[in-house]
Amino acid sequence: MKRIIYCLVVIALLYSSVSYSQNTTDEIAKKVANPISSMMSLPIQFNFAFNINGSGVEENGYRMIMNIQPVMPIALSKHINLINRLIVPVQTQKDVTGLNQNESGMGDIQYTAAISPADSKPKWGIGPAISFPTATNDLLGSKKLAIGAGIIILGQPGQWTFGALANQLWSVAGDKSRPDINAAFIQPFTSYRFPGGLTVGISSENTYDWNSKQLVSGLASLNIFQLIKFAGKQLANIQVSPLLYYANANIKKPEWGARTTITLIFSE
Repeated sequence: MKRIIYCLVVIALLYSSVSYSQNTTDEIAKKVANPISSMMSLPIQFNFAFNINGSGVEENGYRMIMNIQPVMPIALSKHINLINRLIVPVQTQKDVTGLNQNESGMGDIQYTAAISPADSKPKWGIGPAISFPTATNDLLGSKKLAIGAGIIILGQPGQWTFGALANQLWSVAGDKSRPDINAAFIQPFTSYRFPGGLTVGISSENTYDWNSKQLVSGLASLNIFQLIKFAGKQLANIQVSPLLYYANANIKKPEWGARTTITLIFSE
C-alpha cells in the first residue's frame, strides 16, 4: 500500500507541468461537479470504515479502500462525448470476514462508459457497465464477471448541481460456487458552489441486491470540496466527507467512516 501511494505522488509531480485552459475558478468547479463533463481527471479516493461487526460482538473491524478512478473523455463528434471511467480498488481490512484475520489486495475492477450529448439540458449519459473478477484475494471480490448498463442525469442551474446516477449489473460468468450478481446501484447527489472554488453538497450511495431482496450497502455523505493548485501549476480538487452507513438490519455494516479524495485535473 505504501508503494502504491508513493507511486501516485510521483505521478502527480510528473504531471504538475500539464497546462490547462484559464477558465475561471467557478467554471472549473462547475465541471468538477459534473461526472460527465469533458474534463480529463484522476480522482484518488480513500474510504475509511470503522467498527464493522464482522467477527462477533467482541470484534470491531475496519476497512480502508483506495479507489483509483481515471476519467478519460473522448470526443466522438462535435456534439457527442464518450466518458470512460475506470475504478481500480486497492483494499485492506481487519476482522471483517469473521475469520479473525487481515486481508489486503486489489478488488474487482469496474469500467463504465457514458455516451453524452455535449450541449444537452439537462445533461445526461448512458452506456455499459462492467465488473471484472480481478481481486487478488478471494475475500475481496465476487469472482464473477458482471455486465450491465448505467445512466446519469443532472442539471446545473446557477450555482447548484442536482443529479443522480444508476447502474444495473448481472453476472454472466465466473466461479459457480459464488453467488450470482443481480444488483442495482443508485447515487443521488446535490451540491452548491461558492466563490473561490469551494463546493458543499450531500449524496448517498445505495446497492440493492435483487436476489436477496434487500439493501446490502448504503451510505450518506456530507461533501466538502476545494479547488487548489500545487507544485506551481497542477490544479486539483480536494474532498473531505464524513460518512454515515445504513443497510438491511441483518447486513454487517460500519458504524461510521470518512472519505478523502484528491482529483488531479489535466484538461478541460
